[in-house]
Amino acid sequence: MGQGGQPRRTQAYDEELGAAVERAQAGDEAAFAVAYRLVQPGLLGYLRGLVGDEAEDVAADAWLEIARDLGRFRGDGAGFRGWTATIARHRALDLLRRQKARPRPSALEQDVLELPAAHNTAEQALETISTERAFALLAALPPDQGEAVLLRIVVGLDAAAAARVLGKRPGAVRTAAYRGLRRLAKQLGVTDDGPHTLGESR
Repeated sequence: MGQGGQPRRTQAYDEELGAAVERAQAGDEAAFAVAYRLVQPGLLGYLRGLVGDEAEDVAADAWLEIARDLGRFRGDGAGFRGWTATIARHRALDLLRRQKARPRPSALEQDVLELPAAHNTAEQALETISTERAFALLAALPPDQGEAVLLRIVVGLDAAAAARVLGKRPGAVRTAAYRGLRRLAKQLGVTDDGPHTLGESR
């Protein structure tokens, strides 16, 4: 995992993603396919955490909206990931409303600037276990914590971007992600390895 809980692979893709989005906005269909390939795995993982087996259908609806509104997007590769996550979340919440099972809204939590290292060990452990078990563990978290972990770890958003998706303060998202990862660390039997921060400078 990269600094601040953002996967290194996601950080590496952002430059390529930003260039692909720019070309796609100019009408390059192949570039849109590149953007889809880079974003879809994380987006689908996020949606699986929200709507389970309905994730692929919700993702398909989200991509229709993304393609339709692509010309309105302004930003870089990281911004595009945040924008697509917001659209996907809205579609997921629409589905959950229809199913009368919308996640409980969580109260805003106080800002946390320096956090212990449970996030590092939990992230490493999550990478080594099966996808099915990982999502089962995430689904068992309180909704606010599970969604924060999904956005930070699976989608790879920083705290500020995840906060924009969720309509919360970055500190609340950092807190929820930390608490969720701490719970995961306990369940996975991993231990802290020293003080670290989950916040970023950006």
